[in-house]
Amino acid sequence: MTAPLIAGLELGGTKCVAILATGPDDVRDRRTVPTTDPAATLGTLESILDDWTFDAIGIASFGPLDLDRASPTFGSVSRTPKPGWTGTGLIDRFADRYASPIAIQTDVVGAALAEGRWGAAQGLSTHCYITVGTGVGVGLIANGRPVQGAAHGEAGHMHIARATGDDFKGSCPFHGDCIEGLISGPALAARFGRPGHELPEDGPEWDLFVHDLAALLHNLVTVAAPERIAIGGGVVSAREYLFARLRTRLAASINDYGTLSTYAKQLDERIAPPGLGTLAGPMGAIATGHEALGI
Repeated sequence: MTAPLIAGLELGGTKCVAILATGPDDVRDRRTVPTTDPAATLGTLESILDDWTFDAIGIASFGPLDLDRASPTFGSVSRTPKPGWTGTGLIDRFADRYASPIAIQTDVVGAALAEGRWGAAQGLSTHCYITVGTGVGVGLIANGRPVQGAAHGEAGHMHIARATGDDFKGSCPFHGDCIEGLISGPALAARFGRPGHELPEDGPEWDLFVHDLAALLHNLVTVAAPERIAIGGGVVSAREYLFARLRTRLAASINDYGTLSTYAKQLDERIAPPGLGTLAGPMGAIATGHEALGI
């Protein structure tokens, strides 16, 4: 059986990727466009898709998204910090233009689905993908399916106990010092006066970063104990040496509690970069396209 050819759209806060592929080992085309206003960005993506032949479309987008199929605004961007994008319809726009089956997911859930289909989470039942970049998001898979209730999760906006002496008010326009408001790329620039890539590897700024991200990990582990936690996104992928520090901090936070004491001894295998590397995001859109076909 020939694998279906998917037109994937990964919509990010800074850039969007249009990718034509059946999977990570069969990428036919890939193009990147800047994320500006919806009309210009989506129009450019449509001009790319117009040149392709495909079996389905998968959209893996920044959010928040309305993923309630009973909602009249299903498949649209909900209230978001991204200027101009609140209320932008995605599913309807592309469905009106193309006859192919189409599906939509958050970018982080898409990446988690891709990790389960092709990456380091293959064969696992419960796992998650965290991105730390323009925003912070968490895609959680449990029993093989995305976790979603009345709305998709927003674990990147949880509040945590702050480090002693850290009085940064946070940069999130909705929640101030939530995780995203503390450790996203824009938050680092606001917090420390320069972007993360300019901070020295041994700088004290990363102590605060590790404290905050490890607190998020602690909460995820105590809630779901994912078999694997992949952490990607521009901030972390450029500084993989932080993983060792995160594992040490998380193990100390778990503090030998219950059955999680065994979990804490396995963090080298459980917390790592995505198996798909920087392809996790674009492949999230391809995995979402496979979901549109029910495969």
